Amino acid sequence: MKPHCLHNTSLKVALSLLFFVLGIITYAQDSVPSRDIAPYFEKARKLRNENKIDLALEALDMASEEAEKNEDIKALIDSYHELAILYLKLEKEEDTQFYWDRGSVLLKDISYPYGDAIHKFIEAILLYRNNKNFQSLFMLNEAKQLNNDRNFFNNILLAEAQVYMNLEKYESATKNLNSLIVNTDIYEKEYLSTQAYLRLAELYLATKDFQESSKNAEYALKLAIDNGFMLEIKEANELLTVAYEELGQYDKSLQNSKNLLQIKDSLFTIEKLKVEVKTADKIRDDFKTEEIIRQENKIQELTESQNRSEVTAILASAFLIIISLLAVSLYRNNQIKLKTNDLLQTKNKELQIARDGAVQAMEAKTNFLSTVSHELRTPLYAVTGLTHLLLEENPEEHQKEHLKALKFSGDYLLNFINDILHINKIDANKLEPLHMEFNLKKVINEVMDSLQQSAKENKTKLLLDYDESIPSHLLSDPLKLSQVFMNLIGNAIKFTKDGEVKLIVKLLKKENEDVKIYFEVKDNGIGISKEKQLSIFEGFEQGSIQINREYGGTGLGLTIVKSLLGLFESKIELKSNLGEGSSFYFEIDMKSKDDLVDNLEFEITPQEYDFKGLHIMIVEDNKINQVITKKMLTKKEITSDIASNGEEAVTLAKENVYDAILMDIHMPGISGEEATIQIRQFDQQTPIIALTAISLDDSLESFYAAGCNDVVTKPFKPEIFYQKIGENIFDKKIKNLPS
Repeated sequence: MKPHCLHNTSLKVALSLLFFVLGIITYAQDSVPSRDIAPYFEKARKLRNENKIDLALEALDMASEEAEKNEDIKALIDSYHELAILYLKLEKEEDTQFYWDRGSVLLKDISYPYGDAIHKFIEAILLYRNNKNFQSLFMLNEAKQLNNDRNFFNNILLAEAQVYMNLEKYESATKNLNSLIVNTDIYEKEYLSTQAYLRLAELYLATKDFQESSKNAEYALKLAIDNGFMLEIKEANELLTVAYEELGQYDKSLQNSKNLLQIKDSLFTIEKLKVEVKTADKIRDDFKTEEIIRQENKIQELTESQNRSEVTAILASAFLIIISLLAVSLYRNNQIKLKTNDLLQTKNKELQIARDGAVQAMEAKTNFLSTVSHELRTPLYAVTGLTHLLLEENPEEHQKEHLKALKFSGDYLLNFINDILHINKIDANKLEPLHMEFNLKKVINEVMDSLQQSAKENKTKLLLDYDESIPSHLLSDPLKLSQVFMNLIGNAIKFTKDGEVKLIVKLLKKENEDVKIYFEVKDNGIGISKEKQLSIFEGFEQGSIQINREYGGTGLGLTIVKSLLGLFESKIELKSNLGEGSSFYFEIDMKSKDDLVDNLEFEITPQEYDFKGLHIMIVEDNKINQVITKKMLTKKEITSDIASNGEEAVTLAKENVYDAILMDIHMPGISGEEATIQIRQFDQQTPIIALTAISLDDSLESFYAAGCNDVVTKPFKPEIFYQKIGENIFDKKIKNLPS
């Protein structure tokens, strides 16, 4: 069997597996079926895992009957969804659509976010089957917004990877699948890992990397055998048969081929398939004819009642005449509706084409910004790094002035790129607020300390009015709040000279753990005119051309603030008079943790480290960046080795002992993430710091999932660079000392 043939076959198998996964996640959510329905759902899941589809269908049919008898709408919706998924496994898309439509009707009259999420998930699979890949990705994202369960998110990642593979976006697919290999799912950890290895094996087969394909297929086969995943055992043997044949290992290929024949004989007998199809058709036909039987019973009751009274007969005749007239009217109306529907369908197709175009345009825009950001950050790293090194080498006074101007320009350009990428990440729904414990006053003090120098340059006082009744421990996203404060206070300082900027923080309401906090950044600077207040939050907008020329900046700060607060479901307001100053204010809901002891200090003193004698590996494919990073380490008396790609990094890590590894992510060959995963298989201790120019498509979560301890973005400030190295080497050693 040739690779491209297997690729098509594997896609069909993978789709079936994907539908099977969806059946599993139904029970990993907060939607628990009622006590009467749950046994049927559990039985259906067990039978499905044993590949006894006919019996699983019967169990779900009984579940739907019980749900209808108990008038349990949510359980009935879940039953329809499960039936739709099983019909997909039988390659009966029309029947899948039939039960999906039944679910649509019920979901219109009930608020059921979980049901909506699964409904959109099934729709995404149907779109994918019809080769509408971008629409499928869009629908998967909508499903993700409706339910944040970790198991559901993992299955979304698996579905997205399958679509990416169909689009030949192998790098994006690989990133999703590597995250799933090291997943910590409490419901189906082994199943997700097995699926991830299978998809990677299929991906490497499509890209003709047969060695990697066979390795991942072997991992998948072992997991499948250990856990009794029969369909996965079959697919692993299919992949291994082809991979070993391409590698010239014909004995292994023959063995897997024999295994495959035995598995197919046990799973896919003709008699078994006949029973499954017969059961599926019977359940579908029974459902469709049930309504007809009810109507016939009603007609029979009316016929019997005619014999009871002539009056009843007359009334019945009159009723039938009225019904006939109504039927004629309905027929005419139906003809009008049919014509209207034809027109609507035409318009819908036009709208779908337009939506597909918009999705593709957004995809192209995202890919463009991702590429541009990486390409710009790499030379910027060289500019800022070389400038720092030259300033450290005691240049002459006339040279120092030029170097400082160069450093300022590099920093300005970097901030501009960061602002544009930040807004596009929010627009592309790639940012979500975190939910972590922090001390609000500590976060605010850190922001204000970092802006004190700018305030002194403008001879402006920086004041804080903080309500001490605010709980010391809160749950929210301190990083995004810091960005909001940094932009608002930095903006206020820029437009206020010889004045004052005050941050007011007040507790508005506290009920149990729910807290509402009021924030206001107030200044007595130049102010904003009434007409400009209407557009001040739009991108690249400043008060006027003259203000832009005098004060500089991109005009993106307030746009970022507005977008970030939107993630918290908060809205920023503005009060200002020209020449009298401005006031920006908003409210945010948070959670408090009153039961924790407050042991956090407000002052953070950057720690000095003695780096002398350290030995570090630099993983970097750019020659200029290699020189700059090595020189920066040498200045601190740190020795280093250089690996020009991921394969070389793995080899050096096996042969040497390093105090830390600085890992570039975007490299030819295997990426930094893949190299980190391989190193972690034999070395769990050495700190690995991702040193990379992050783009729109990069996910910090995937870096940490691969095994990175920390992330430093290029270009970086030297003090941050050294601080991260010290924290990950020395602070880690202190934590690991025996108590």
